[in-house]
Amino acid sequence: MTKQDFNEGLLGFLDASPTPFHATQNMVGMFANAGFIRLYEEQKWALEQGEKYFVTRNDSSIIAFTYPKSKNYVMVGAHTDSPNLRLKPNPVIKEHGVVKFGVEPYGGLLFNTWFDRDLSLAGRVSYLDSSNMIKDALIDAKKAIAIIPSLAIHLDDNANKDKTVNAQTDITPILSTSSEFNLDEFLKELLKMSGIDDVKELYANELSFYDTQKASFIGLNDDFIASARIDNLLSCYVGMLSICSVNESKPMLFIASDHEEVGSESTSGAGGSFLENTLRRAFSDYEEYMLLIRSSVMISADNAHAIHPNFPSKHDSNHAPHINRGSVVKVNANQRYASNSKTISRFMNVASSLNEPIQTFVTRSDMRCGSTIGPITATRLGIETLDVGVPTYAMHSVRELCGSDDAFSLYKIILGLSD
Repeated sequence: MTKQDFNEGLLGFLDASPTPFHATQNMVGMFANAGFIRLYEEQKWALEQGEKYFVTRNDSSIIAFTYPKSKNYVMVGAHTDSPNLRLKPNPVIKEHGVVKFGVEPYGGLLFNTWFDRDLSLAGRVSYLDSSNMIKDALIDAKKAIAIIPSLAIHLDDNANKDKTVNAQTDITPILSTSSEFNLDEFLKELLKMSGIDDVKELYANELSFYDTQKASFIGLNDDFIASARIDNLLSCYVGMLSICSVNESKPMLFIASDHEEVGSESTSGAGGSFLENTLRRAFSDYEEYMLLIRSSVMISADNAHAIHPNFPSKHDSNHAPHINRGSVVKVNANQRYASNSKTISRFMNVASSLNEPIQTFVTRSDMRCGSTIGPITATRLGIETLDVGVPTYAMHSVRELCGSDDAFSLYKIILGLSD
């Protein structure tokens, strides 16, 4: 695979995955096409050595694994969710001549980047069909249906000085000037677009707004990739391609969990039991399971902060990653990242053997450090873990930016770890 092929696939995956549900659905398709056998948690498993499998939870988290039933697994962990504006249960607001949707911020958004963007809506809807069965379906309006207009500078003298955003009143997307708008009819139309017209009653939904601008290359020499949801669908793509690229005789596992941006405390988050349950079912003998855990390594892949050229003082100068200079090993003395000398050394050794560059990130000592699924997984399972990521600008913006070299480099290192 060439870097160009890799990146073109990445752009397509980003565009096709506006929500964790869609990202998971796309990975399901990828694994099925690659010969992985689907498992269901609510059914009994009869695993066969030499096969490869995948399983989902809540339609928003997924695990894929090869099954040589040996020790020394290379595991790659990422997350499917990104900060967004989530539709409230009763969202319709009709006032001041327009129809608006009430939204709730999901995760740590950069609010100002959501203004004046062409927004669409996607997610999961639950409904009752004519046979009185409750079913779920994914929907995607696909076109721009809403916008959050900025307040003109003539009406806000401080707009360029200290712009603050009220999450309740300032970021309600507007959809129409027609007072005839009906939410149920609108959702039923979106369901019809997905091929579903047997809807007796609509129940709950989990719908999010997203920016319709496509992922693209940017820069004089296509130096950058710009897109929504680079954090952390890029890592999902790297992990997905990695396990699809290895032979089933190689012990490897990939997990993409939901809800990382809000703490991972859910049934489908890294703080839940999904990974542990899957491993215990695959390795039912406790001694066998513990040998697996203590001989394996988890690569927690999540985006890293590149040194911002306009704000260099926000970084520790000796640990400030640059775009297109390689993957970033993330270190924190207080265990906000799970990297240790053993896991770092193993990663460095493989990168060196492949002549792939790597960098190190440490947060300034006078700033709060973020975290990842790494420490959560290490704590829950007791598995040796490394936190790595691709250097990124504008993390948690509606449109993030990374380099066009780095993700492919990380992919090659992960394949090297599995050899």
